[in-house]
Amino acid sequence: MARVKRGNKRLLKRKKILDRASGFYGTKSKAHRMAKLAVDKALGYAYRDRRQKKRHLRSLWIVRINAAARLSGLSYSRLIAGLKAAGSELDRKVLADLAVADPQGFAGIAELAKKALEGQGGQGAPASAEA
Repeated sequence: MARVKRGNKRLLKRKKILDRASGFYGTKSKAHRMAKLAVDKALGYAYRDRRQKKRHLRSLWIVRINAAARLSGLSYSRLIAGLKAAGSELDRKVLADLAVADPQGFAGIAELAKKALEGQGGQGAPASAEA
């Protein structure tokens, strides 16, 4: 079998790694072996954090919705239960945006959720509220 000389392929692969490592500190941006390790590690973090970002944003939306719901006299869980009972299909991202950008509009949605909860006959309502 004939011997294969890699030629430009080797240089191009190394250049791609070093380009990705530009901006890293010290040897990690200059030496191919160290840069390859650093780039692999960075790509692993990027993959993980793309998924974590979704989790963090959802928790941020929930905090914002809860704060706005409490201004309307509801807890977060009662608001979501009321919206489900009312048949609303607004997701948490839209609700959080409304809570920040349009508080009056959010208050209207909260009233809709309250009416839906009252229409259920107060199922799941706290016992102290009925007394």
